[in-house]
Amino acid sequence: MKKIFFVIAFIGLYSCNSTKQATTATSDKFVAEKLLDYDLKEVKERFSDANIEEGTNLYDEGTVERSYAILYPGTKDEMHITWNANNEIFDIRFAEEGKWRSASGVKVGTTYKELNGINGIPVSFYGFGWDYSGAVVWNGGKLEDTDLRVFLGAENEPSDKFYGDQVVKASPQEIENMNLKVQAVVLKKS
Repeated sequence: MKKIFFVIAFIGLYSCNSTKQATTATSDKFVAEKLLDYDLKEVKERFSDANIEEGTNLYDEGTVERSYAILYPGTKDEMHITWNANNEIFDIRFAEEGKWRSASGVKVGTTYKELNGINGIPVSFYGFGWDYSGAVVWNGGKLEDTDLRVFLGAENEPSDKFYGDQVVKASPQEIENMNLKVQAVVLKKS
């Protein structure tokens, strides 16, 4: 009887572990850093279901033309990839609350408080209403030396003092009142 119990328990544990591995493999597909070493052919192979759109556009305030690929266009899983002249990934961007996330767990919708927890120390951020609106400064935290760039957005309209090309000086209450969340994530290959 004990042998039967152990055999059943072993089969149960094995099947649970197989399900966990399959779930992890699927969710790992949407870890943005995993794409940084891919070329376009590898992206197309790995994301054959992504309905990829390709083209060229001007970037860096209209000064540089780059090729791009958009994965899952028009969906919550939309991701933009731009390529450098060597057909290597230049950067990756996503701004929808879909499946994409960074290896550290940052995703669109991550709250300011959660972002501080992931970074290990409080972040600072630039004002709103300009090209780098809400850009995060890691302040020497865990994410400082990563390729990760994050932009915050305010769920509640911030006052005029929180606009412009400046690091925001705000009290904890003012930050809480704005209800800050990650609005966009960019990975720029170093």
